[in-house]
Amino acid sequence: MFYAKNLPTWERLVRIVLGLAGLLYAALNLGTSTLAVGVGITAATLALTGLFGFCPMCAMVGRKLDQGH
Repeated sequence: MFYAKNLPTWERLVRIVLGLAGLLYAALNLGTSTLAVGVGITAATLALTGLFGFCPMCAMVGRKLDQGH
């Protein structure tokens, strides 16, 4: 792998659930709300970071996953 996971399992699950909820909101309001596009992009990013277990912004600030616990 080219990256080291830096998100704990509980945070990955939260990101996936919130990402899917945001994508659902965006899909239901795509033609009626300009906010839906921004929510959709943000939600997709959130869901993908949860699926991969790696957040580039967390890596930039030096966050590492504690492997001992």
